[in-house]
Amino acid sequence: MSSNEPMIMALPKGRILEEVMPIIRGAGIIPEPAFDDPKSRKLTFDTNHPQLRIIRVRSFDVATFVAFGAAQLGVAGNDVLLEFDYPEIYAPLDLDIGHCRVSVAELKSLSISDDPSRWSHVRVATKYPNLTAKHFAKRGVQAECIKLNGAMELAPSLGLCRRIVDLVSSGATLKANGLVEIEKIIDITSRLIVNRTAFKTRNEEISEILQNIAARNDLK
Repeated sequence: MSSNEPMIMALPKGRILEEVMPIIRGAGIIPEPAFDDPKSRKLTFDTNHPQLRIIRVRSFDVATFVAFGAAQLGVAGNDVLLEFDYPEIYAPLDLDIGHCRVSVAELKSLSISDDPSRWSHVRVATKYPNLTAKHFAKRGVQAECIKLNGAMELAPSLGLCRRIVDLVSSGATLKANGLVEIEKIIDITSRLIVNRTAFKTRNEEISEILQNIAARNDLK
């Protein structure tokens, strides 16, 4: 990427976008009006910085855009970073937003007599097969992971598997589907991430953005 071309910051759609925009604006980065227009079909947005544009993509795709250099900066949860484990990504700043956790859950009826410490093999539905397999491998448990991208809570009641591994915030969705959280794997927050090559080639520009976000939002 030429140093004359605008850099791209990839932001996740949905709840995290609502949490991260006050931080972005607090750092003096203001997107064009179309960014806040729900009727706009634009995918790339200019900002008040001529050398910085913003794109909005699915949370899982932010890391891919940054890892492959299509975006130089982004915001991603450490669940996504751990799942893909891209060596091209540097995550220098915890934004202290998007708080939740990745946990194991199962049907309430099963949890009454279940003891996770005695598992030797588990079959789980999850969108985090790599993170899940690594977690259980550390405990000497063999994990058979069925990859699903959504509606995880349906899997146990429909007999696809007995347990799921998914993001948990309040636990309300689990409860509504007859599931209970039985083991926490890791706490999650969203991080500001940077493409390592871009950090070397455009260090001054990226460092200024990082410093502004950290300083103006009291982040460390």
